[in-house]
Amino acid sequence: MSTHDSEKGVTRRQFLETGAAVATGGLVIGISLTGCGDRPADVVSAPVAPTKDLHVRQNAWLSINTNGEITFFSPFSEMGQGVYTSIPMLLAEELEVPVWRIAVVDGGASPDYVNDLLGVQVTGGSTAVRDAYTKIRKAGAEARLRLIQAAANRWQVPVAGLVAKDGAVRRGSASEGNAESLSFGELAEAAAQIAAPADIPLKPNSAFTQIGKAMRRLDTPAKTDGTAQFGIDVRRPNQLYGSIIMCPVLGGTVAALNELAAREVPGVVDVVLIGSSVVVVAEHFWQAKQGRDALEIRWDTEGHDQLDNEAIRAGLEAASADMSPARIAREDGDVDSVLAGATQRVDAVYELPILAHATMEPMNCTAEFMGDQLHVWVGTQVQGVAQAVAASAGGLPPENVTIHTTFLGGGFGRRLEVDFIPAAVSAAQKLGRPVQLIWTREDDMTHDIYRPPAYDTLSAGFDTAGKLLAWSFDIVSPSPTARWAPAVVADAVDPFAIEAAANYPYAVPNVRVRFRRHEIGIDVGYWRSVSHATNCFAGESFMDELSHARRQDPYRFRRELLADQPLWRNVLDLAADRANWGNAGDGIYQGIAVMEGYNTYMAQVADITVRNGKIQVRKITCAVDCGQVINPQGVRAQVQSAVIFGLSAALWGRIDIEGGEVAQTNFDTVRVLRINEIPEIDIHIIDSDRDPGGMGEPATALVAPAVANAYYKARFERIRSLPLSAHGLA
Repeated sequence: MSTHDSEKGVTRRQFLETGAAVATGGLVIGISLTGCGDRPADVVSAPVAPTKDLHVRQNAWLSINTNGEITFFSPFSEMGQGVYTSIPMLLAEELEVPVWRIAVVDGGASPDYVNDLLGVQVTGGSTAVRDAYTKIRKAGAEARLRLIQAAANRWQVPVAGLVAKDGAVRRGSASEGNAESLSFGELAEAAAQIAAPADIPLKPNSAFTQIGKAMRRLDTPAKTDGTAQFGIDVRRPNQLYGSIIMCPVLGGTVAALNELAAREVPGVVDVVLIGSSVVVVAEHFWQAKQGRDALEIRWDTEGHDQLDNEAIRAGLEAASADMSPARIAREDGDVDSVLAGATQRVDAVYELPILAHATMEPMNCTAEFMGDQLHVWVGTQVQGVAQAVAASAGGLPPENVTIHTTFLGGGFGRRLEVDFIPAAVSAAQKLGRPVQLIWTREDDMTHDIYRPPAYDTLSAGFDTAGKLLAWSFDIVSPSPTARWAPAVVADAVDPFAIEAAANYPYAVPNVRVRFRRHEIGIDVGYWRSVSHATNCFAGESFMDELSHARRQDPYRFRRELLADQPLWRNVLDLAADRANWGNAGDGIYQGIAVMEGYNTYMAQVADITVRNGKIQVRKITCAVDCGQVINPQGVRAQVQSAVIFGLSAALWGRIDIEGGEVAQTNFDTVRVLRINEIPEIDIHIIDSDRDPGGMGEPATALVAPAVANAYYKARFERIRSLPLSAHGLA
C-alpha cells in the first residue's frame, strides 16, 4: 500500500501528526482491514488509519468499526520487543480473525490498563505477554460471544450452531444451500448493547490456530518505509525545539547564568531555567544546540564533585563487611554453623559495574498545550507515571493530560524513568507553542539513571564426602525500587535486588540470601534483566568455581544438584546436548549457565576461543522454556537481541565516574557488538503449555557467566568482575 491517501490527499505522516489524536486519542500503528477475504501469506500491508465509520467499543481493549475494522487499544509500549504483534495474536485467536486484520492503536494512559503483575500501567519486567495472556484473550472471547448473541437475536435463533470465523458470524452450510453470515461490522452496534457474559470460556491450548505459530512483525513495514513514528519524529504545527544543558557533575545545580550570547544565536526564541537545568528553545534543533553551547554557566557542584568509582566501590565493600542491617531474602537451615564445620570451604567476591542503558534513540519529549489540555508525545514505558509528572509540571489535573505513546527507539528500563518530560512541558507552557525537547547522545550517556553496581560475597561448604551442604549469597547494592516505589521496600527486601539469587534451585540443605541496601550518591534504575544480570553472573560463576573445586564437570555438577527440578534440568540438558558439550573441537572452550527469570527457564552454553590474549565468542547455544509460546519468531528475536545486549555489556560495559562526572559520552566509549562480532546464536525452544513466561530480558543475564566460565576452562583464571575488557580480555 502507498504511504499516501489518494482520496484525501494527505500523507501517512500528516495523518499521524493530526488525525490520529482526534480519531483515536493515540498513534495508529495497526494493520489495514480490507475485507473478510483471505489475504496472501506473503503480503504485509503498511499501517493505515481506521476509517471514519462508527467505531463501537466492545470493551477497554477492543472496538469494531461498522465497516468491519477491528481496533486493539494497546496498553503496552512497543520498544522493539514485538508486543504490537504478539498481543494482537492473543486477541485474534479468541475473536477468530487473522491477526493482520486487527489495527493496533496506542491506548494512552488509563486505569483500565494497569499491569496486574506490577500494579501500575507499565511495559517492563518482561510482563507484557504474561499480563495480557488471559485478559486480552478474554476481551476477544467476550466480543466474539456478544457478536454471536447479536447474530442470534437478528436471526431469532439459538446461539448453538452459530460460529464466528474470519470477521463474520455464520450459520448453516454451503453444501446444504442454507449458509448465511453477518459481518462483525453489521453486528457491532447491537453487540455493544449486549451485556458481557458471566462466563467467558477460553480455548484450550490444543485448539490454537494462531498462538504458537510464527508470525512476522506487523510493524516492520512501517519501520522500513519510514512511516513509523518514534518520539523524535513528532512534528506539530508551529513546533519549536529545545536543547537542554545539565550540570556535568551529577547532582550539581546552576549557580549563575549568562544567557546573552545564547539569545544572539539566530533562531533562538528563549532561554528557560528549569530547576537545575537550562533549556534553550529555537526554531530548529541545531539552533537550539548552538544556543546552548553559547551559554555561560557557573555550576554549584559542592558535595557532588568527590564522587568516583573508587569511592563507590569502597563504600560497597565497607557495607559488605557488616551485614547486620541486611534483610533476609531466604534462609534454609543454619548456614553459619555448617560453613564453620565444613571440610572444604570456598569463598569469593564478585563485583558488577555501573552500566548505562544506551538506547539507540536518546531521550526526547514533545509537549503542546491546547487551552487547558496538555498533549504529550513521548516514548515511555509508564504512561500513567508520565501523565502524572506532566500534569504536575504543567499545574494541571492528570485528566487534562493526554499521553500519546510513540514507538520507543529502545527502552531497556531507561524509559521507565520520566526525568526528561517536565522540562518539555515547562518550556511549552512558557512559550505557548509546542516544544520538542531532545537530549543529545552525550546528554543521555552522562545523565542516565544507571544500573546499580553490586558487591557480592559468596560462600559454600562441602562435607567429607564432597556433598555441597551450604550456600551463602550476600548482595550489597543500591536499590532502584527504594526511589521508584518506596512503599514496596519500606518493610521488606527489595524484590528486584534478589532475582536469580533467592530462587537458588540446587539441592543444598542450608541456603541463605541476604540483601543490604547501600546507596552511592546518585539515582539508579532498572536495566534490562534488572538484578538477574548481576546475580546470575555471581551465582552461576560461583557454581562453576564449586564444580572445579571438586574436580567435577560443570554441567554434570549442576545436573546432579537439579535432580528434583525438572524445568531447570530440561533446559540444562538441552543446551548441553545441542552445544555438543565437551566435544566442541580443538581450541574451543565451553562454559555453561542456567537460570529461571520471569517464569522462563533458560540455559546457555558459550563456545569461545582465546587469540592474542583476547576472548572471541564463537557461538551461544540457548535452550528456552518460556511456557506457551505466542510467536516463536518473536521469541527467537528476543533471545538474539538479549544475547547481543548482554554480551556487549559483558565485554565492554562500564560507566566511570571521575570527580562526579561520567567519562563515557557516546558509542565510541560505550562499546557494543558490531555485526561482524556477533557470534552464532543457536536457539532451541521447549514445547510447553505452561502459562507464558517473559522473553524480553532473561537471555541477557546468562551470557556473562557462560563466557567467563568458558574462559576459566581455557586459561584456569577466574574472572570475578566485569567487564572483560577491564582484564584485557576484550
